[in-house]
Amino acid sequence: IATEEPLNPIKHDVKKGKLRYVANIFPHKGYIWNYGALPQTWEDPSHMDDITGCCGDNDPIDVCEIGSKIHSSGEIVQVKVLGVLALVDEGETDWKIIAISADDPEAQKIHGKYLYIDDVKKHKPGYLEATVDWFQLYKVPDGKPENHFAFNGEFKNKDFAVEIIKSTHEHWKALLHKK
Repeated sequence: IATEEPLNPIKHDVKKGKLRYVANIFPHKGYIWNYGALPQTWEDPSHMDDITGCCGDNDPIDVCEIGSKIHSSGEIVQVKVLGVLALVDEGETDWKIIAISADDPEAQKIHGKYLYIDDVKKHKPGYLEATVDWFQLYKVPDGKPENHFAFNGEFKNKDFAVEIIKSTHEHWKALLHKK
């Protein structure tokens, strides 16, 4: 999402004039979920997060959609929030919402009132651990250090995730009203 351009178009990421690609992190090839963002959210780079102790990454909040379908770039997908992971990426807060497409057949299996993230552990064993590993290592092929996490890489539940979404939505609203 080109946040510095009018209307924020979806474009291929460019770093130092070159197209940026996600490296394969063995045993994975590319992203291990559908990767997107929640609209009307913003991780404010001037706001120190009480939980991570770091400022936001100046982007909308990221979503890892774990359903069975591979979605197209730019596709709008209604999701069911399951939990959240608190990544600290190069010293910036970078929340990762874990979600599943509301119309995915697997969404019916994930039903616990407060234990959505635990349902993922039950129905997709090893998937959350692979997610932590992936985010920890994905910049290493570029010569950067491993990332780290708040809560020692523990996923927080749906209620916690919803509070993070609400907070980043408030930051987005404040951004709109800045002059």
